Amino acid sequence: MTASVRSVSHVAYLGPPGTFTEEALLTQPDLAAAKHKLCRSIPEVLESAAEGQVDLGFTAIENSIEGTVNVALDALIFEHDLLIQREVVIDVRLHLLGLAGASLETIQRVISFPVATAQCRRYLTDNLPHAEEVAANSTAAAARDLSISKNAESAAIGTILSQHIYGLELLATDIEDHPENQTRFVAVSSSGVPAPTGHDKTSIVVFQRADRSGSLMGILAEFAARSINLTKLESRPTKKALGDYCFLIDLEGHVADQLVADCLTSIVAKHGEVKFLGSYPTNIRGNEEQSNAATTAWSEAQSWIDDLRGQVDPT
Repeated sequence: MTASVRSVSHVAYLGPPGTFTEEALLTQPDLAAAKHKLCRSIPEVLESAAEGQVDLGFTAIENSIEGTVNVALDALIFEHDLLIQREVVIDVRLHLLGLAGASLETIQRVISFPVATAQCRRYLTDNLPHAEEVAANSTAAAARDLSISKNAESAAIGTILSQHIYGLELLATDIEDHPENQTRFVAVSSSGVPAPTGHDKTSIVVFQRADRSGSLMGILAEFAARSINLTKLESRPTKKALGDYCFLIDLEGHVADQLVADCLTSIVAKHGEVKFLGSYPTNIRGNEEQSNAATTAWSEAQSWIDDLRGQVDPT
């Protein structure tokens, strides 16, 4: 089945020009062709989508090395009612950028987004152990600020896109500690659930009705009983009290699937409140054979019970 394509004319994402977010967005032809709103922060991106200023907000949500982008996740959980429309995963390639004539020997400070700096720790320790680390709002902001400063003793960690945009030199390429590093981005909207494609992911947040022994096991048992594979399980503070947590869960399948719908219904009925963050296409393939077998078995079981209930005397 082919998913319906949502028409996108205006999309918000983290600026300035040259961010990893922009690199990821440009891999999507419809988003690249849309009108762009560059925001100063991730909360501003999501607020723009929630208020209907744009069709989609596009933001990083997870990195394979550093983990969850907390500011994005918390805004989705606690501040806005937004639905994920798609996910985009790109490889993270980081480069050391400098002004014309600069060299490693002249660099006294390195500017970048703190997450990017952390992902280049080994390179910085080995090659620039005495350089001061300066935080910027994004890798692109670091490159922009460097180009404006004209300070040959400073370097920025950024993307090839920002290097081209701001006219900087490549002092070193691929300086990330982990070449397999990837970042996951999501496009969110105030409404709409994409049609199932057969390769889908569903994201939910579960708020326990009571913090008692075995409550999480009870929630997870609902997925296990239906052979639904979980691709992510993470606890987040509810911001209500110390030790009070909710659970972010990514699972294979679509809310339109009978198994997934039944599972979510059971969790709401027995375990707690569920915030639905979306069902959307994914490029990460799971165990589709096992999932299809489970769906078939569940459908057969449902037909069996429906047949039995159909024999009940209505009087």
